[in-house]
Amino acid sequence: MRVLVVTKLFPNAAQPLLAPFNRQQIAALAGLADVRVLATIPYFPGATRAGPIPMQETIEGVPVWHPRTLYIPKLGLPVAPALYMASLVPYLRSHFLWADVVLACWAYPDGAAAIGLGALTQRPVVVKVHGTDINDVAQRPQVRPILKRVLPRAHKVIAVSQGLARAVQALGVAGEKVALVPNGINRACFYPRPQAPARASLGVPNHARLVLFVGALVKTKGVEDLLAAFASAAVHQPDLQLAMVGTGALRARCEQMAEAFPGRVFVTGALPAAQVAQWMAACDLLTLPSYNEGTPNVVLEALASGRPVVATRVGGIPDVLTDDALGQLVPKQDPVALAEAWHRVFKGGSGTPQHISAAAPGDWHASAKHLHDVLMSVRA
Repeated sequence: MRVLVVTKLFPNAAQPLLAPFNRQQIAALAGLADVRVLATIPYFPGATRAGPIPMQETIEGVPVWHPRTLYIPKLGLPVAPALYMASLVPYLRSHFLWADVVLACWAYPDGAAAIGLGALTQRPVVVKVHGTDINDVAQRPQVRPILKRVLPRAHKVIAVSQGLARAVQALGVAGEKVALVPNGINRACFYPRPQAPARASLGVPNHARLVLFVGALVKTKGVEDLLAAFASAAVHQPDLQLAMVGTGALRARCEQMAEAFPGRVFVTGALPAAQVAQWMAACDLLTLPSYNEGTPNVVLEALASGRPVVATRVGGIPDVLTDDALGQLVPKQDPVALAEAWHRVFKGGSGTPQHISAAAPGDWHASAKHLHDVLMSVRA
C-alpha cells in the first residue's frame, strides 16, 4: 500500500522537535507501507520562516517534501483550504496519483484541502484529528461551517480519543466513518527509572517535591494557572519545586517565576525525548492543566515512566487517567484545585511506578498497525 501523508505538523531541518507524535507514528507506519510525506510549510510572500527549510529531506528513513502553502495572516481562515489546495497542485501527478490512500494529519486546513484534492485525483482520504484542530479551530465561526460541509466527505476520520470521536460526529461525520486509533509511546525511552541518579544529573535535590510540566508555554496549556498554583503552594511548601520543559509566548513569565523562586524553578526550553525522559525520571509527578486536549502524548509518556499525572478533565485525558492510582483529574482554570491535587499525590495517593507504567498504552508500532488497518480498509 502506498500512503501519502499531508500535514503541517511534521518536523523539518529548522524545527526538528516539531510534532514528535506524528514523526514516530509515521516512521512506524513506514515499516508496514510505502510512505511519502508532504510536510507543508505555511508561507506568506516576504516571510523568512521558510528560508532554512529544504524542499526535500529524509526523516527516519521516510522521504519528506516541504511544499510552501500560501496563507493570509489573521484574515485567511475562510480561504485557507483553497490556498492550501492551490499550493499542492504541482504535486498531484507525482504524489497524489501515486498514492493508494491519502492521510491528512490535522483537520483544517490540511484535512479539508486533502479531501478536495482527493476528489480531483479519485483517491480516498483519511483525516486524523488531534485535539486543538477540533476543540479550538473547528469551533471558530469562520471554520465550523466549512468543516461541517467538507469533513463528512472523508472516507474515514481517525480520532485519538473518545472525546474527539464524539466531537467529530457533532460535525456531521457518520459514526461508522470514525475510527479510534490511540497514540503510542517510545517505550525504549520512557520507562520507570531510578529517581536519584536522574536528579543528580539535573541538579535536583533528593528531598524536593518536583512537579514537571512538558509542553508549549502558552495560555491554553494552562501555564498561567500552573504558575499561580506553584506561587501559592510554594510559600507553605519549601521543598516544592517546578520544572517547565518547552517554549512559547509565556516563557518570559516562567523565567520571572524562576527569578522569584531562585533554585526552585527550572525553565529548560524545548528538549529532545531522551532529555525529557530524564526529567520524567526526576519528577514526583507530571502536571498538565490544559484548557483542551486530544490525548496528549506527554501524559502517556509520564505513565510509561511510572509517574502519576495531575491534569485537567478535558479531551481524552479522563480516558487515560481512569483511577486515582494513576493520578488526579481537576477542573480547568482552577489553580487551587491543581495545587491541592499535587499535595494529595505527594502524600502517597498513587500507585507504584511499575503499576503506573503497566497502565500506559503500547508502543508506536502497535499504534501504526492500527492506523495501517484503517488505511487498508479504504485504499483505492
